Amino acid sequence: MKRSKYDLAVGLFVAFGLMSLVFLALKVGNLAGYDSGDGYRIEARFDNIGGLKVRAAVKSAGVVVGRVEAIVLDPETYEAKTVLRLDPRYRFSKDTIASILTSGLLGEQYVNLEVGGDSVYLGNGDRVVKTQPAMILEKLIGQFLYNKAAENTGSK
Repeated sequence: MKRSKYDLAVGLFVAFGLMSLVFLALKVGNLAGYDSGDGYRIEARFDNIGGLKVRAAVKSAGVVVGRVEAIVLDPETYEAKTVLRLDPRYRFSKDTIASILTSGLLGEQYVNLEVGGDSVYLGNGDRVVKTQPAMILEKLIGQFLYNKAAENTGSK
């Protein structure tokens, strides 16, 4: 009888631990809390999206206002076409600027929307015209090293 109580307690502890791991995995994978409900969709095209992924956050002033719904390569312009699903509570002007930023030094990437001053708002299916591509850390380091090497060879 005593052993079965211990077995039950250990079993409950292991089950709780497994549920916790699943919850954390969903949180890390941006799957928890993902709602495919209502909202309006806008399009933004970028020259380079870096490591942006589907279901990445769309933020404005640090507040999550939507999610990245789809990413495809346009075969004509060779730009990354992203579809952003935004919460209908938030409206953005036609001159909004979309840029891809990184949380922290090596964190996840997200789309940031900077609102402009236009009185006309984006609607379902509209396109953000002004975009800024992701900054690629490796490319910046390579340019820095190349410039330093050019300075050293030019000064001798």
